Amino acid sequence: MTDSTSQPQAGLIDQVGLRWVLRLLSSSIGQKFVMGVTGLFLTGFVVAHLAGNLLLFVGADEYNEYAHALHNQKELLIIAEVGLLVLFVAHVYLAVATSIGNTTSRNSQYVMKQTKIPGRVIGANSWMFASGAVVLGFLILHLIDMRFGLRGDLKYLAESDPNAPYHNTMVVLNSPISRVIYFVGVVVLGVHLSHGFQSAFQSIGLNHPKYMPLIKVIGKILAVVIAVGFASIVVFVPGLRH
Repeated sequence: MTDSTSQPQAGLIDQVGLRWVLRLLSSSIGQKFVMGVTGLFLTGFVVAHLAGNLLLFVGADEYNEYAHALHNQKELLIIAEVGLLVLFVAHVYLAVATSIGNTTSRNSQYVMKQTKIPGRVIGANSWMFASGAVVLGFLILHLIDMRFGLRGDLKYLAESDPNAPYHNTMVVLNSPISRVIYFVGVVVLGVHLSHGFQSAFQSIGLNHPKYMPLIKVIGKILAVVIAVGFASIVVFVPGLRH
C-alpha cells in the first residue's frame, strides 16, 4: 500500500527540480563532494574574516570603521549570515554522516594508519571529526561572545557598546580564560584546515597526481597563516593601547 503523504512530497520535489539534490546527497560520493565544496567556501570566509580582524592591530578607529561598514549593509549582511549558516550546517551534517558511513563500512575510502595496539586504527577522518568537533564548540562560544554577548562572567552585556566593536572585542580578549580558549580554538582550526583543504579537493574530484602535491603545500601554508594570524590577535592585541 502506497503512503498517500509521500506522493505529494515527491511531486513537490519534482516540480521544484530538487530530485538531483536528493540523488547527490543519498550517495557517499555525493555527500563528500558537497562537504568538500562547503568546506572550501567556509575556508574562504575564514580568510576574509582574518583579513578584517587584522585591523585590530592598526587601531580602534580603523577596526570600528570596518565593522560599521559591514553592519551598514544590513540586507547583504543578512543574506551572507544565512548563507554561512546553511554552508556550516550542511558541512557539519555531512561530516557526521560520512564519518558514520566510514566507520561502518569496511571499504572506507580514507587511508587508515594502524597503531601499535593490535586491532585499533586511527584514520585521517577520525582526526578531522575530532578537530571539527572542537572547532564547532569554539565557534559556538565565539558567537556567544562576539555576536550575541551572552557570557555574563565577562560582564559583556554591562560593558558592551554596539557602536564600539573594538571595545567589545577587548572585553572578551582581556579575559585570561577566554584568551586560552581562543588560542586553543584557532590552533585546532589550523590543524583541521591543514588536512581539510586537500581533502576538499579530493572530495570534489580534483585530485590529479600532478597537482595534489602543490595543493597539499598550499593547504598547510594556508593553515599555518590562519592559525598564526588569529593566534597573534589573541596574544598581542589585548596588550595594545589605541
